[in-house]
Amino acid sequence: MNGADALIATFVANEVTACFANPGTSEMQFVAALDRNPQMRPVLCLFEGVATGAADGYGRMAERPACTLLHLGPGYGNGAANLHNARRAFTPIVNVIGDHATYHRQYDAPLNSDIATLVKPNSLWAKSVESPDEVAGVAAEAVAASQTPPCGPVALILPADSAWLETRSAPVMAQKPARPAPKGEAVEAAARAIKAAKKPMVLIGGQACRAEGLKEAARLQAAGVQVFADTFVARQPRGAGHYAPRRMQYFGEMALAELEGVDLMVFAGTAQPVAFFAYPNRPSVLVPEGCRTLSLADRAEDAVAGLAALADALGAPKQGPAQPLSKPDAAPSGALSPQLAGISVARHLPEGAIVCDDSVTSGGGIAVPAMTCAPHEVLALTGGAIGAGLPLAVGAAVACPERKVVSLNGDGAAMYTVQSLWTMARENLDVTAVVFANNTYRILNIEMMRTGAGQAGPQAAKLLELGDPAIDWTSLAKGLGLPAVRCDTAEAFEAAFAGAMARRGPMFIEAAI
Repeated sequence: MNGADALIATFVANEVTACFANPGTSEMQFVAALDRNPQMRPVLCLFEGVATGAADGYGRMAERPACTLLHLGPGYGNGAANLHNARRAFTPIVNVIGDHATYHRQYDAPLNSDIATLVKPNSLWAKSVESPDEVAGVAAEAVAASQTPPCGPVALILPADSAWLETRSAPVMAQKPARPAPKGEAVEAAARAIKAAKKPMVLIGGQACRAEGLKEAARLQAAGVQVFADTFVARQPRGAGHYAPRRMQYFGEMALAELEGVDLMVFAGTAQPVAFFAYPNRPSVLVPEGCRTLSLADRAEDAVAGLAALADALGAPKQGPAQPLSKPDAAPSGALSPQLAGISVARHLPEGAIVCDDSVTSGGGIAVPAMTCAPHEVLALTGGAIGAGLPLAVGAAVACPERKVVSLNGDGAAMYTVQSLWTMARENLDVTAVVFANNTYRILNIEMMRTGAGQAGPQAAKLLELGDPAIDWTSLAKGLGLPAVRCDTAEAFEAAFAGAMARRGPMFIEAAI
């Protein structure tokens, strides 16, 4: 066998069995090796940002890495935005980036680039494999590094000759490090501080926002401690039966207004909250003046164990509050809005669904009624780089083929990675993609006023509006292989969404708002 065979064999031995790919010439040995190891599922993506975003969605749901296959430095560069989101989601991903043969690098061919520097910002670990006999060992290192808490993307650079030359290397097993429990002193310090505080709160994120973490956080709420969750969480259960902590507001001044009077902030699975952007004469750190802060469990530690120990130390009840099941009875009617679409989503979303949310300003209209609908999970835009919603859905559907996946997107965001629709069709994924089409970057219109830049004039508006020409979403989706429908009334959206939830397979809905 050759180095490419050794790489795939080691991946498969370590349960890395999905590859989201956009290969080129330097990766052809890897592509050929796929025929010799059918346990690896190859998924073609027509843009590298789809491949990396899909690997993010897969890793969040499978709780183990997928690999990507990217073509040299430019291919990696095309996928960087969704790797930024994956880094902020702490998603394990092994990015395989092809490179020129080791002896060919010196000639600075047109596609040559400094790959090691390109991958550095979004990689917890990076290494180039300089010979085929190193491939299996380095591949195991990569898998282990991606799963070392708090986890994240890594970069394995594969020169073409390391892939094509022969090797006798056997697959190497990776060691997956466990999350350490927080120190007892940290738990004791948090309990003492909470008891002494007038208005304490606990801010949770990451692992603490998973189902088991929410149960322990609910106990704290029952003991009289306010609990907030990070604004955007990689994966969080929602709906009936789950505890719903308050969420940190996106806009900094609103967040500080909600936190008024808080004199202690304890972090579990997250860190000090900061504003997404700087604004004139507004604070960057979202901690009230005079408020004490301390960490119960950092992102690499077992925050669930920390929350459980803290709840025990405070004598909290064994169970806390959970959301009731309460779906809207009546179907909505009238001109379509995010709020009316949200009613339909809450009425028909099936239990166990996965919602991939990149809906930007339309998201609140869905989130509110969904709080008490059938239990489901939400994958959010963790890094702020829009264009994640459609690729996340691809990866989630590959990881969990038995579960319905719903992708909610703003129209501006969806255009970043619209190629995802083709992969949904090709793989026949059970994804319903919804695009809220308001023909504008509405969030930028809001932010322009907030930064003090003023109201957009005719020239500025050219960079904020999407309606000239209007995007023909249904034609676009049909051209990429999906059945598609346009809805501009609540009645039409109700029928389209209910129908999509009642059958398997991909579907596209344009929600004209």
